[in-house]
Amino acid sequence: MTSPNLIILYVKDPAESASFYRNLLSREPAVEAPNFVAFPLDGGFTLGLWRRSKVEPQPSAIGNRGEVAFMLAGENAVARQYDDWRQRGLPIAQELTELDFGPTFVVLDPDGHRLRVCEPDK
Repeated sequence: MTSPNLIILYVKDPAESASFYRNLLSREPAVEAPNFVAFPLDGGFTLGLWRRSKVEPQPSAIGNRGEVAFMLAGENAVARQYDDWRQRGLPIAQELTELDFGPTFVVLDPDGHRLRVCEPDK
């Protein structure tokens, strides 16, 4: 069976988004073109940033209909990440809180994509 290995976010400006994710992920992109940037991630995944105006076929709607989640294991790992990203000045959409699945928070990238940090299922 085929497994997904690429997450693509539609962005207004790939260079601006690349700068944001370069800082967030502490890594360099593997591909950096005017309309597309790709960051290799752990576990064989890649994060792609595609210029929204160049997406084919064009999406029918844009909005917060999903999230990219970062699951962090370890005692207080979510809280430590929250403190780090808050100190970096990332826009916080949801402060550190406790939900049914444990501690979590949400930051936004330059295009308003929701980036959630939480613990893995136990």
